Amino acid sequence: MRDVAVVGFAQAPAVRQTHGTTNGVEMLVPVFREVFDSVGLSKGDIGFWCSGSSDYVAGRAFSFIAAVDAIGAFPPINESHVESDAAWALYEAWVKIQTGEVDTALVYGFGKSSAGKLRRVMTMQLDPYTVGPLWPDSLGIAGLQARAGLDQGAWTEEEMAAVAVRSRTDALDNPLAQLKGSDSAESLLQQPYIANPLRKHDCAPITDGAAAIILAAGDRARELRSRPAWITGIAHRIDSANLGGRDLTKSPSTVAAARDAGFSHVDVAELHAPFTHQELLLRKELSLNGTRINPSGGPLCGNPMFAAGLIRIGEAARQVWDGNADSALAHATSGPALQQNLVCVMEGRD
Repeated sequence: MRDVAVVGFAQAPAVRQTHGTTNGVEMLVPVFREVFDSVGLSKGDIGFWCSGSSDYVAGRAFSFIAAVDAIGAFPPINESHVESDAAWALYEAWVKIQTGEVDTALVYGFGKSSAGKLRRVMTMQLDPYTVGPLWPDSLGIAGLQARAGLDQGAWTEEEMAAVAVRSRTDALDNPLAQLKGSDSAESLLQQPYIANPLRKHDCAPITDGAAAIILAAGDRARELRSRPAWITGIAHRIDSANLGGRDLTKSPSTVAAARDAGFSHVDVAELHAPFTHQELLLRKELSLNGTRINPSGGPLCGNPMFAAGLIRIGEAARQVWDGNADSALAHATSGPALQQNLVCVMEGRD
């Protein structure tokens, strides 16, 4: 296996709504410029490009082709795409580097969630025969999961509110975060439900945004970053799409992905948990006792669809670059109620 590291990362500010087109070009151009400048590379230095986005969110077919305009028409590039969070595009890029065909790759993801009614758009990912026709929205399904955990005693509403408070407090140090603040758990619990038992603070905000990561192999990574975030393991697994066919208070696919990625203990973890109860679930499943969780504020403070999982990898890598952690875990999810999960483990080597 080739040594591969995250050496560059940039993201657009997480905002409720960006103006302009829905193809992502206007968000991606400054992000590409920033990530290139951070490592001193140009477009011609990239061996492989891979993106993550969704035509359903953009509202047009092959929207990712339009986004390629942000790269430029010439010279031609070696490019691929996944209809998922760009964390899965990073997995494809990692595999591409492992083949030995390229030494560098740029991965990017983008989503303009404000372009439509996201709660209803996400219904399109459900089983089209038995669940989709009922039109349960994404918050309703997350509410079912949260209620199952509350009824089992797996978590409490007070613990859920505490997650939101910690996330918003940590986000005070993140200039790109969408939500910030230090509201008390008591004040948050006075707010009304929006999808019982979920309140507004329990749910990630609607966010427009984009992100990009540069991967490099071996000596090339060492040239580009004094302390690369070496990927020691990466894996993704999937649970049943049948919501009644699995225990919603557990995440066996996350456990399996972490095991196959070689996870044992890390200093910091960036978890892609768009709902407060999902962070509590993941922390328990991964036994993250004593591990700092989401120092960036996490998706509860900014959740650009199809980039938020990639951002978790970038934020975890940043902790390694800056010397705040010797080891880090990044988690990404896709699908309803933590159906699909990816785990990436990184370390710094002095």
